[in-house]
Amino acid sequence: MNYPKFFDQVDHIILQDNLGTFLGSFENGIIDISYLDIVKMAGHSCATVAGAYMMAVKGLNTLYKDKAPQRGEIKVELKGTLDDNTGVVAQVLSNITGATDNTGFLGVQGKFNRRGLLFYGADIDANVRFTRLDTGKSVEVFYMPGKVANPKEILQSAIGPDATDESKKTFPERWQNMVKSLFENIDKIIEVK
Repeated sequence: MNYPKFFDQVDHIILQDNLGTFLGSFENGIIDISYLDIVKMAGHSCATVAGAYMMAVKGLNTLYKDKAPQRGEIKVELKGTLDDNTGVVAQVLSNITGATDNTGFLGVQGKFNRRGLLFYGADIDANVRFTRLDTGKSVEVFYMPGKVANPKEILQSAIGPDATDESKKTFPERWQNMVKSLFENIDKIIEVK
């Protein structure tokens, strides 16, 4: 499978999942999630998928510091609703954190429940808030891709009324270069409070 090589340069997210330990899926429940894994799940790489991934990287690193984030033990609240692209962000964050609204794993005898941990339309200023269920501590994460790139402008160059054969042909490479630039500027476009 061929894909842009910068995918391999993006930091991985390492989590610990007690359900994975219980079911014998992963030794010590350690899960290593790459950006490539998330792109496969989403079916594409774009500013929204990359942004969700970066918010998880920065937010979970801040929330858990030197400890592995506990997958399935994280509440995820999204400012956006399902009327916009928030569903894509939610799917990425659900895949990483295990949190679901009402569709995920129900648990085993009161343990490992993944339902009721993902919320839309949260009353927050940030794009997303992550909360640890064990301590109640939370962080809010802001994603500001406009500081680095204009995805809509690049998209319009391929599908808009002024799109040329050349701009359509070069679009995929230009699109992924834009996504790469977002990762290269993660500290500029992601803010954690």
